Amino acid sequence: MAVPKRKTSRAQRRQRKAANRYEGVQATFCTNCSAPVMPHRACKACGFYDGKQVLNVEA
Repeated sequence: MAVPKRKTSRAQRRQRKAANRYEGVQATFCTNCSAPVMPHRACKACGFYDGKQVLNVEA
């Protein structure tokens, strides 16, 4: 049976286990129009971000 030559560091071990916990990016909802929006991005439907109009979206 193979035996490791070196102890696996905490960082390496945690990095390996972190891949199993990743669930992808959770979509949020726009506070202005309630459309699904990626986090930290302006809404494509209405152009609002953080309660302010930042994009001009034609209806």
